[in-house]
Amino acid sequence: MSALLAYLRLRGRLSWRLLVEVGWLRMAVLGPMVLILVSRALVLAAPHRQAQWLVPVALPLLLASAHRQRADLRFLATSAPDYRRWLAVEYGVVALPAALLLACFQDWGAAALLLAAAPAVAALPAAREDRSTRHRARSLFRSEAFEWVGGLRGGGQWLWPLLVAGACWWHAYPLAPAVALAVWLLLLAGCFGTPEPITMLTLAGQPSRAWLGRRLLLSLGYAALTAAPLLWVLGSGPAGAGGALAVGTAWLGLVGLLILAKYAFYPNATHIRTTQALVLGVAFLLPGHPLYPVLLLVAVGGLIWQSQRRLRAVLGS
Repeated sequence: MSALLAYLRLRGRLSWRLLVEVGWLRMAVLGPMVLILVSRALVLAAPHRQAQWLVPVALPLLLASAHRQRADLRFLATSAPDYRRWLAVEYGVVALPAALLLACFQDWGAAALLLAAAPAVAALPAAREDRSTRHRARSLFRSEAFEWVGGLRGGGQWLWPLLVAGACWWHAYPLAPAVALAVWLLLLAGCFGTPEPITMLTLAGQPSRAWLGRRLLLSLGYAALTAAPLLWVLGSGPAGAGGALAVGTAWLGLVGLLILAKYAFYPNATHIRTTQALVLGVAFLLPGHPLYPVLLLVAVGGLIWQSQRRLRAVLGS
């Protein structure tokens, strides 16, 4: 028990240090945004008989993604035989507030499932390290678009055809291609959540603004190509060409924000993924909310400014 308490105190101190690194000014903006997004998501889901079950599914999935990317799993495995029990307690503590909210709405089944599923995430293995590229097929994307190369090899090469096939099968329902675009965006968020080594930035030999512009142009071009079939299906249905154009523009804008968030907090992977999650949370949960235009303006302006500022510090120009 004492070792478990020491571990939890250590994790608390580490979380506090990460918050301090973000800075008080950014926390003054991000803190309320996090509270608004999380509370709105839970309050929207908890009162509904069907939507309540999304919470015990979505939260463990988020925990599983973060768990498999943890850099300290190998260290814990070699230094603490009971580390999975520690992780199970940690994840249970993280899920406890959401479970209590579900219980307040008398969603006892969903709350119990969440408290059972969240600790079970600790049993998952770590993500496999990159294997040798000797036998890999040549990618259709340029090597400098490494996020796309690695993302497709990591699951996108089979997920994208399935999304297009599903959107075509249910082409009469505008929700089908819209959901497919949302899933594809989430996969891209995972691709752009890992910072590349600093040598990949410095070897380009370009000023920060030109380098960032090329990254945006290349990635947005590939994003538009992969989204085009889904947008065509959307436009051929009840949504029409105008609806597809509006959705496509907003979708590409979100991809651009994911890229800006990556370089705004480069090379801190935790801050990058947290900011990207906030961007997607604002996009999916807050349309129609009175604060939505303000938060969107702050997100766009802040990420443009911070990404250029961070890249100038890294590239020196």
